[in-house]
Amino acid sequence: MSCYAVLITVGTILLMLPVSTASRAVTSGSHEVGNFTSFPDAFFTATSAACLTGLITVDTQTHWSGFGQFVIMMLIQLGGIGFMTIASLFGLFVAGRLGLNRRAGARVEGRGVDMGEISWVVRATIIFTLVVEAFVALFLALRFYAGYGYGLSRSLWEGLFHSISGFNNAGFALYTDNVIGFQTDAWVLLPLAFALMVGGLGFPVLLEIWRHLRGWFDLCTRGKLPRRWSLTTRFTIKGTVGLVAIGALMVGVAEWYGAMKNLSVPAKILNAFFAGVSPRTAGFNALDYADFHPSTLLGTDILMFIGGGSGGTAGGVKITTAAVILAAVIAEVRGDASVSVARRRINPRVLRQALVVLAFGLAQVLVAVLAICFLAPQFSTDQILFEVISAFATVGLSTGITSSLPVAAQFILIILMFSGRVGPIALATVLAARSRQRTFEYPEERPFIG
Repeated sequence: MSCYAVLITVGTILLMLPVSTASRAVTSGSHEVGNFTSFPDAFFTATSAACLTGLITVDTQTHWSGFGQFVIMMLIQLGGIGFMTIASLFGLFVAGRLGLNRRAGARVEGRGVDMGEISWVVRATIIFTLVVEAFVALFLALRFYAGYGYGLSRSLWEGLFHSISGFNNAGFALYTDNVIGFQTDAWVLLPLAFALMVGGLGFPVLLEIWRHLRGWFDLCTRGKLPRRWSLTTRFTIKGTVGLVAIGALMVGVAEWYGAMKNLSVPAKILNAFFAGVSPRTAGFNALDYADFHPSTLLGTDILMFIGGGSGGTAGGVKITTAAVILAAVIAEVRGDASVSVARRRINPRVLRQALVVLAFGLAQVLVAVLAICFLAPQFSTDQILFEVISAFATVGLSTGITSSLPVAAQFILIILMFSGRVGPIALATVLAARSRQRTFEYPEERPFIG
């Protein structure tokens, strides 16, 4: 957590430098700040980038210089990989191992797996991240160069920036309209969707998928049975597919004659799919969310709040949290004595932890909505709710009101972005580490429910 605070602080200072702005005379929002970006705008942008959100108070394309955009890109990269992972690399190569405290920290701030594998996972995460980002960057650069006539340097730069922003689920774009200008271009939207989904799954899930595929290879060649899928991977993969399908269907039905009315049928299908992928913490928008029906915004709120896979670059309360609670609801409706999924019983402590994470998330959203409604009564409740959940779930989608909010409301969003990035994982880790042993039990009593 402290590492992210340091990262945001350094990023804020760099973005306030005159060299970070595209002009030496900058007007930031409603504040004339002379030859540098105001502290609120720099702080908001640095937090949004480091916490992989994508909400902005100033236009990324026109406000920031090349240096400022580079700072934003590096904040995204360091925030996505996990600052502790980068810091631990030095210790890995020098000492060849990680201490227990640093291993535990890497699990909270990066993509944790078994403690005995952290040293290997730190290296593998870096390599995997760079390989995927390079692949998507090259694909996008070729498209920009061949399809849009961009120069070679511009194509490479914009391909790299959007690849890093996509894989880390940040949603920052170098265009004033985000990626609306590419809403009919599958050669841009599909690579971005691929990067968003891979980054949102989380490295532990991707690692297990790789091991499972290798296990099937061993079965074919040596007759060895592959490992069974863990519940985390089952929940994440099925939840991802299900939420993308639900989101795409929701947008397709609700906005077919609404926000997508001027698009061709293939473009409508493409944008419905992209709108099903992006709300789960990505933040890229190929459609203008200000034109969405209130019911679509509410459905998107739910997708954003749930988020993506645990341990990845996604935010929200996470798919596994929602899946555990849903499994408990189904078990209670059936009258089962315990919560079981795929012939595995879920520990009651895990269910309680999931409920705590959900309750804390809902509480933060509720308090923030009430506060911003008081500070900015000119905006509707559904607009403010959308903005708040987007910040908490580190999504970055907006109906266009972020820059118009008062500074106090923007600081509330900053707090939400930070707590949304480090809060759910840190809270779950703390709860899992706590253990109170009692040598007695109190008598049981059943209060009325409902």
